[in-house]
Amino acid sequence: MAADKIRKFEEFVNERLRVDLVKVMESREKVAEQLAHYLQLEALIEQLQISNVPGEPLRTQVDLGCNFYAQAKVSDPSRICICIGMGYYVEFTLAEALLHIARRRKSLNQAADKLAMESAKIKAHIKTVLEGLREMQNIKSEEPQAHRSIW
Repeated sequence: MAADKIRKFEEFVNERLRVDLVKVMESREKVAEQLAHYLQLEALIEQLQISNVPGEPLRTQVDLGCNFYAQAKVSDPSRICICIGMGYYVEFTLAEALLHIARRRKSLNQAADKLAMESAKIKAHIKTVLEGLREMQNIKSEEPQAHRSIW
């Protein structure tokens, strides 16, 4: 009977909690990736605002895919198109784009914080269940040893 309970708890940890933790960590990684892209875009826009002469076209290189670049000339670099999700792009002035990026970064930071809290909760559940399993199996807890000074 106790062995059956132990097996069920182990299955719960391995098949539910650890899977949930992996999903949350993957989601958090995706949010961090999006945040990095927005930070990179923000830096690019700020550089454009500083270095670009109004009315003068911008010469650049565009990635066509698979790291294959082509020369490009942007006739009006005062406006930029940003993907807002689901394949939709919106044209912004550079100042509007910076405002949009700031709002999006705030939203992504909140999502990252929420996912961090969720992962901490899952880790706490795993630790609690594992401690319960140790008690059921009469295994001593691994207590941290006191650090000894060599001085």
